[in-house]
Amino acid sequence: MQSSDLVIAFLLALGAILYTSVGHAGSSVYIAIMSLFNLPSVVIKPTALTLNILVSSFTSWRYIRKKFFDPYLLLPLCLGAIPMAFLGGYLQLPVYAFKIILGIILILSGIRFVINPKFREDGEVKRPNLYLSIITGAVIGFLAGLTGTGGGIFLSPLILFLGWTTVRSASGTASVFIFVNSVSGLLGNLSSISNIPDTLPLFALAVLLGALIGTKFGVQYFSNTTIKRALGLVLIIAGVKLSLQL
Repeated sequence: MQSSDLVIAFLLALGAILYTSVGHAGSSVYIAIMSLFNLPSVVIKPTALTLNILVSSFTSWRYIRKKFFDPYLLLPLCLGAIPMAFLGGYLQLPVYAFKIILGIILILSGIRFVINPKFREDGEVKRPNLYLSIITGAVIGFLAGLTGTGGGIFLSPLILFLGWTTVRSASGTASVFIFVNSVSGLLGNLSSISNIPDTLPLFALAVLLGALIGTKFGVQYFSNTTIKRALGLVLIIAGVKLSLQL
């Protein structure tokens, strides 16, 4: 084991703390960290999905126990997402295209945290049309499977912006959605599991410890705006690095 592996594990734990505090599994920050350390693209995608499955299963259980969950919104989203996440995971993009798409996703995610790191918990919930929910889930599911993310970075800001659920309900809803997408995306490309690094147990332990801390923070305390803005900057830097093929 190299010292860089321990540094990566430490940073993954920090990323898990920050992301799970708002109901995300952290795939985008895991991808950002692994990209900054120049891990191969074929390793990044299956590793991020595997870590996502571990973390999102735990965060889902914890947020559902606290009733931070909206099953009526989740079900149609998952109905559209599951087959499309499988398809996205099955497809293999050229490395340069994968980096550009992933870089743009990380930049957009980072901008979201920098500009609007928190949402207000007010306003009336507007239930979306069933077919619109299914289509929304399908689009996000495809992107999630294609890029190795769970889709939470797309789902949470969208459903909050449209007023489809409350901030607290968005946390648990996103967690379960991420779990479903991550499993489906990984099943779509089972052969990619052979590219998972030997350091996976170390990385898994790191993100699970981070999730334990982050979910406790998320269900009991307000999120730290300054930390999330700093996280946004990290995502933007990693996204630019990927997009420019640096």
